[in-house]
Amino acid sequence: MADKAYQGAEGLVLTPYKGKDKPESQKRANRAHAKLRGPGERANARLKSWKILRKLRCSPSKAGHLCKAIAVLQNHRVAQAA
Repeated sequence: MADKAYQGAEGLVLTPYKGKDKPESQKRANRAHAKLRGPGERANARLKSWKILRKLRCSPSKAGHLCKAIAVLQNHRVAQAA
């Protein structure tokens, strides 16, 4: 799933429809696309605010596990606030 900037990308890259005055079917498809991309976009934005990731000095595989743990903690925090 990609944003509109990747329009024309080949392969399995899914992008929303561009332009104004789209038919209702394309608007529905764009809304569904945004619903799927939204949580990932928010998680990436939140990961940037965690100071521990700014000067991380470990193997990439451990960094991935750390990011997953932070995402779980962040989602838990958001769920409790709601």
